[in-house]
Amino acid sequence: MMFAVAALALLVALGLALARAVAGPTVFDRALAGNSIGTLAMMMLAVLGFLAGRPEFLDLAILYGLLNVIGTIAVLKFFRVGDLGDPGEDPRP
Repeated sequence: MMFAVAALALLVALGLALARAVAGPTVFDRALAGNSIGTLAMMMLAVLGFLAGRPEFLDLAILYGLLNVIGTIAVLKFFRVGDLGDPGEDPRP
């Protein structure tokens, strides 16, 4: 019963983070909301795995959390720098 209440609380927090992602005034607010949505989804996956009696869902949740962090850093770098990688040569003489 306690984990069902935790899952419901995570759904409410997920809805609030989704509203913030839609109504965020800047790109960075939206990126932070997206990261929060990823974190809440990771926690939801772990709780639902526990409720279903499938402990391997915890491994999937950890993997999803790592991909979430890498993806958020990549998006923020793209919006700050305008490129994700080194273009190779310096075009200036």
